[in-house]
Amino acid sequence: MEPVPASEFERLVAEALDALPAGLGALMENVVVLPAERGDPPDLLGLYDGVPLTEREDYGGLAMPDRILVYRLSLCEVCEDLDELRHEVAVTVVHEVAHHFGIDDDRLEDLGWA
Repeated sequence: MEPVPASEFERLVAEALDALPAGLGALMENVVVLPAERGDPPDLLGLYDGVPLTEREDYGGLAMPDRILVYRLSLCEVCEDLDELRHEVAVTVVHEVAHHFGIDDDRLEDLGWA
């Protein structure tokens, strides 16, 4: 599909975050979720860049936030319409949030989220 405007994509990412269980969002710590244009490699749909909660020791109050990046152009390229894009954005957000909680790709695959 043609890429949606950045503002529309930001709305889809916000919707995906709002759809997370309330308790889960409350447990997320020092992480920001950002829409981005494209990752490296260029077909990457999302990326968790940080230290998972399960591996943090003395993280400290001055640490830069972890980042979850959700890639607009890559996601638009793999989707045929807006409904599919909305679904894939939601799956990508769940996948990357899971990494924040220390869940690796093998376990996500076992759970059907990879």
